[in-house]
Amino acid sequence: MQVSGTSKRAAFLDRDGTIMIEREYLADPAGVELVSGAIEALRTLRDSGFELIVVTNQSGIARGLYAESDFRAVQKRLDEILVKAGVPLTAVYFCPHHPDHTGPCECRKPKPGMYLQAAEEHEVDLGQSVYIGDRLKDVEAAAAFGGLGILVQTGYGAEEATRRTEDVRVAPGLQEAALIARNWALGQ
Repeated sequence: MQVSGTSKRAAFLDRDGTIMIEREYLADPAGVELVSGAIEALRTLRDSGFELIVVTNQSGIARGLYAESDFRAVQKRLDEILVKAGVPLTAVYFCPHHPDHTGPCECRKPKPGMYLQAAEEHEVDLGQSVYIGDRLKDVEAAAAFGGLGILVQTGYGAEEATRRTEDVRVAPGLQEAALIARNWALGQ
């Protein structure tokens, strides 16, 4: 799918378990720790022409486990680390909902809401983009939009990889996923 007049590619990245070490319902910025090789991977993606866009489900907000301000504080800490390393994110989108607590929404992955919003706001061609995460719901949008889905085996990814479909690539971590994405972009 392409939004009219778009030409940019994006790397749509899950946050927890993909860029950051998975810490269930993280509400404390002091708990922010990057997965091994995250900086290099983000640099590879950016240098390969991808906008770096985080799309993350944050059901802990809907569950009352932390406030939106806690999410923003954790995200601010991650942003500080990435800016200091020279790989700032283009944008961050989050879904604060959970169907059991707030009812259905169009933004909770794998639904298209966050991707469509990002495509419109940043002129991204969704079919020329990559979708990277540690859960299948993080990468399912690739099939819907025609991009490339890459499941990383960090976070919950090792368990999720046993249930993947043939159209999803699997990488041990974010660095390897970035190389797969770079090679895919070169072959387009």
